[in-house]
Amino acid sequence: MAHPAQHEHHEHHEHHEHHGHDEQREHHERHDRHGHGHQGQGAHDHHHAAVGGGGTSWRTAAQATLHCLTGCAIGEILGMVLGTAFGLHNGATVVVSILLAFVFGYALTMRGVLKAGLDVGAAVKVALAADTVSILVMELIDNTVMVTVPGAMDAGLGDLLFWVSLAGSLVLAFGLTVPVNRWMIGRGRGHAVVHAYHQH
Repeated sequence: MAHPAQHEHHEHHEHHEHHGHDEQREHHERHDRHGHGHQGQGAHDHHHAAVGGGGTSWRTAAQATLHCLTGCAIGEILGMVLGTAFGLHNGATVVVSILLAFVFGYALTMRGVLKAGLDVGAAVKVALAADTVSILVMELIDNTVMVTVPGAMDAGLGDLLFWVSLAGSLVLAFGLTVPVNRWMIGRGRGHAVVHAYHQH
């Protein structure tokens, strides 16, 4: 027969061990919650840096603008060639150039996302979302310069004035559109839509 003191000591020892296990379990649970909290916060911070204005590099914005500039330049030059070939007046030539700039700008974006596996309908939506504002701003600046420079629109394709004016207008349009694209990409708009597909 066990002694009462021994029995009490055995119960007290079991209670102490059980209490110790409870403390260890609570400690681990607090640690896990604390760790997951930090991980979640880190992921949130990373996401914020990726989509926030400060998380978008000028290089990324410049690359997106250069992409639009390529389409705009092709459209501008082709529009001027067609305008000269068909004897269009300046206003009609500008309209044709702008339309072709949008066509080629969208086409370049669609080519990239179609390679990523999108169907034509989805690719059109991505191109519209990615390039519309960028091309619009670029065309506004570009054509304003061309119309403003005396004799630029009336100069022929073999005239140095035409090419100098066009090159200058494109450079200015590029420089002023980069901040616009950086702002848009930083908020998940513009070419940020395209980048999401290029990452897959």
